[in-house]
Amino acid sequence: MIRASAPGSIMLMGEHAVLRGALAIACAVDRYIHVELRPRDDDRVCVDSALGVYESTLGELAESSELKFVIAALRQWRSHLASGFELKITSEFSHRVGLGSSAAVIAALTVVLDRFAGTGFSTEQLFDSALKVIHQVQNGRGSGTDLAASLYGGVIAYRVEPRELIPLKGLPTLSLWYVGYKMKTPDVLELVETKRQRYPELYDGLDRLMEQCSLNARAAVDNSDWNALGELMNVYQGLMDALGVCDGNLAELVYRLRSAEGVLGAKISGSGLGDCVVALGSAKFGDLRFEEIPIGLSARGTESEQLAESRS
Repeated sequence: MIRASAPGSIMLMGEHAVLRGALAIACAVDRYIHVELRPRDDDRVCVDSALGVYESTLGELAESSELKFVIAALRQWRSHLASGFELKITSEFSHRVGLGSSAAVIAALTVVLDRFAGTGFSTEQLFDSALKVIHQVQNGRGSGTDLAASLYGGVIAYRVEPRELIPLKGLPTLSLWYVGYKMKTPDVLELVETKRQRYPELYDGLDRLMEQCSLNARAAVDNSDWNALGELMNVYQGLMDALGVCDGNLAELVYRLRSAEGVLGAKISGSGLGDCVVALGSAKFGDLRFEEIPIGLSARGTESEQLAESRS
């Protein structure tokens, strides 16, 4: 049996603008997705996941709307695989909250398939392989920021092109709160793009400001300057609002968190129009409208855990 675990992730800075070349800051969190592979003596492929149960042949690998990322990855690796297998995918968090579940699944699955095939990919090659799967499923969209955090762990600064992936030194204390609903990221991106086409110069200006926030945030994390990071998170939240991805519930949650004792800043984490708000510091308040998602940051990425525990 081959096993791998990948941490979920959250975006700390760089949402939206990262797709157009800006720097992003992301963190791996201590909530994991686990993938186990048991080889079979035939060509059957069986998948057991919370999203669904699937069975096909390695040659066919029929479509599955619930497991489209998994099937796309299996098809990509099919020529390297000598036999069928059973996959079991378990998660420590719900796919409904914004912890990069799709990226974490693909990260862990790619490592498992690499070990099963004996290809011996480097972490950079694993990243390239997994990113191709994400782009295939999402019609070319996806920066790979959450994937990079899942594979490398810790807090990272990431740029798409030319690619930069820089581990940062600090580990801030963060709390995460779910607003209760989530619009799919491709739908949010489409809405923003429609607005961008009407006001391209204004939206280009927002991208430049977001880039500057991320550059300053990178220095703040490296220097453990949490007051500066909190201020920058608040500035970035204003830019997300200007972008059109903040609604009334998110705005209320952001301001409630900012008023909590010990919180230095708060902003949307992810594409917006639902999902989560991340706060710098530990926030507690008794409002059942908003759900806290317990997290801590993880220094462990997919590769390091897989190298230590790949076979049983």
